[in-house]
Amino acid sequence: MNLLSNIFGSSLGKKYIMAVTGFVMFLFVIGHLAGNLQIFLGAEAINRYGHFLQSNPEIIWPARIFLLLMLVLHVWAAIKLSAENKAARPISYGTWQPVGSTYASRTMLMSGIIVFVFIIYHLLHFTVQVQYVNLTGKSFVDFMDPEKRHDIFKMMVVGFNSVWVSGFYVLGIALLCLHLSHGTSSMFQSIGWKSTVYGPFLDKAARWLAVAIFIGYTSIPVAIFLGFGKEALK
Repeated sequence: MNLLSNIFGSSLGKKYIMAVTGFVMFLFVIGHLAGNLQIFLGAEAINRYGHFLQSNPEIIWPARIFLLLMLVLHVWAAIKLSAENKAARPISYGTWQPVGSTYASRTMLMSGIIVFVFIIYHLLHFTVQVQYVNLTGKSFVDFMDPEKRHDIFKMMVVGFNSVWVSGFYVLGIALLCLHLSHGTSSMFQSIGWKSTVYGPFLDKAARWLAVAIFIGYTSIPVAIFLGFGKEALK
């Protein structure tokens, strides 16, 4: 009980929570990207992958609940730490000049909140498949392939054919990667694994990894908007 109180009640504990939950969600971002990129292998590959997930609720639902818990804890810790930092400095700087900090580090809370909103939309769009948010007038739930599986290939092609939806996804992924570019590096600092020797390497690696993730995720809506998978629209 005292251990939990120390973790959730101290600034250091909240930083550990931020680091651990951030690492878990970072692994999910990589895994989710690997799954989504199967769309370039064709309808059979992505639909088979989706059918496997949907037909194993004993795997997917505990994973979803666990990831939701990680997300809630991450957001909670971020808000609490931000509030504590402001309380420790009630009087703002007269003239503030950022030294040694990046734009990503200075906007972590704001980009995190926007990414949270983006995640909610993404869940409503492709997971819960709420028709009123896809801007197509079509029900994604009704899409079935010849094997009577949910046609995820068609869902993604139809979903990303809207310029507004594709644009919002590109913006959301950009902010997510901006968040990751600093968060991945600061995660190692929070748990004490970052030194002046290899710290610059971690910072650079985090930025390049964020760029790679951005290219990977945005390649899907961009390719679809440029005509990839157009046969699914017939």
